[in-house]
Amino acid sequence: MLKVGLTGAIASGKSVVGEMFVALGAHLVQADRIAHSLMQPGEAVYDEVVRHFGRDILNPDGSVNRSKLAELAFGVSPASSQPARVEELNRIVHPAVLRSQEEWMDEVGRHNPNAVAIVEAALILEAGAAKQFDRLIVVKCGEEQRVARFAARHKLDLDAARKEVSRRMAAQLPEAEKIKAADLVIDNSGSLEQTREQVRQVWRRLRTEVGDPPS
Repeated sequence: MLKVGLTGAIASGKSVVGEMFVALGAHLVQADRIAHSLMQPGEAVYDEVVRHFGRDILNPDGSVNRSKLAELAFGVSPASSQPARVEELNRIVHPAVLRSQEEWMDEVGRHNPNAVAIVEAALILEAGAAKQFDRLIVVKCGEEQRVARFAARHKLDLDAARKEVSRRMAAQLPEAEKIKAADLVIDNSGSLEQTREQVRQVWRRLRTEVGDPPS
């Protein structure tokens, strides 16, 4: 089995690329979804997050209000005078997410020794998780494209999106550093078909590496 990390800067198109790999036969899990499940009431990570960030981050039903947590973690509120606490949040969440990722990949491998198991995560390098993977793929695109995509996703105007992307990128390595660490790079700045063709080429290489070249 081949363990593959899929990463890139915010709004670079990681999820789109991940879906393309799944369509070709890859197994994929998103670290963000793992983190979301770990922050459900009753989970140890949930208890720690509430202990550190307070019950003001909770919705009336007891679930975590991700927008409120993001304000504290990333300092996204322009009116806030509080410093960002993203490192504090990451210290709580990352170890549990990394364990879950490893368990998921091991489970995939038990069922299919020739599988390609992909973990999509924004902070693979920042979390020191690159060693979990046999190959690291970085998705890249232009800065203004990231801003436009983030604006469309969150229904923001471009100025607000640019500020938000800048705040969140402050918690990530620059795209150039991610590319430097990559085994493979997919340029998602062109058309979807151009991206899809790159994904096909990378998939052929991954299948060859795992010992099951595509026909």
